[in-house]
Amino acid sequence: MSDASTINNKIKSGPAVADFVELLKPITWFPPMWALMCGLVSAGATPWTHGWAFVAGLLLTGPLVCGASQIANDWFDRDVDAINEPNRPIPSGRVPGNQALWFAVIWTVIAQIWSLSLGNWVAGATAIALILAWMYSAPPFRLKQNGWWGNLSVGITYEGLAWITGAAIALGGTMPPGPILIVALLYSLGAHGIMTLNDFKSVEGDRQMGVKSLPAQLGTDRAAQLACVVMAIPQLLVIVLLIQWQLTIAALIVGLVLAAQGAAMIKLLAEPEARAPWYNATGVSLYVSGMMVSAIALGGHLV
Repeated sequence: MSDASTINNKIKSGPAVADFVELLKPITWFPPMWALMCGLVSAGATPWTHGWAFVAGLLLTGPLVCGASQIANDWFDRDVDAINEPNRPIPSGRVPGNQALWFAVIWTVIAQIWSLSLGNWVAGATAIALILAWMYSAPPFRLKQNGWWGNLSVGITYEGLAWITGAAIALGGTMPPGPILIVALLYSLGAHGIMTLNDFKSVEGDRQMGVKSLPAQLGTDRAAQLACVVMAIPQLLVIVLLIQWQLTIAALIVGLVLAAQGAAMIKLLAEPEARAPWYNATGVSLYVSGMMVSAIALGGHLV
């Protein structure tokens, strides 16, 4: 049976649960869930001592908040997807009419209600994350149309706010201390560079559609240089702070991780457009490893 026939049969029978799960895009949940775990660990928690906190936080940042943002993004991109990716649930008609929009709204409300059970600071961070998620995709803001603002909103939501949420959950819903907030902010700013490199995969389409991603605005060479600087500087600051806080072992490890990224960046900058996917698999893995090392040190787990 052809793809078109399969889709038409699904439309006639109505949307399946799998179609709604596809809108949630589980593959995108890892970054905020990782940052959430960093937050929990940085506040002294472990999966063994705070099992419910880990489960509750992972459900909040991954399936709920990130999932809601993915549904909203697909809804507001449905016209573009009808051209570029017509087999997706919305443009294919597998999720017809306004059902996807209502799904996004309901899922957003569920995420916020879930966060209320985890404390005021968790609820506040979740509210900001959900607002930024809708601003990223929905008019009149459409932050995703400009790489400067769109990448910043994603970095803050997926890294900084997720980290703060994790720490607040581990602390019983209270405000995390200053060092945790500072490190979370620095790593979320560095994530701006990760998002810039992620935009390399669609640079030609962005130019044609008038999307002002940074590779489209600056060119691939300058965008890659900017991404490397934006990723490196926050990590350098984290190293300095770890030394000031007498967390020297963690500072050394993060320094080695950054040095490895530097070697990968040199290779990236030689051929940015061709090697951006490779760097996203190697350099970004090193970046998030440094996040966890910093979190372990802040939480007192690294003596």
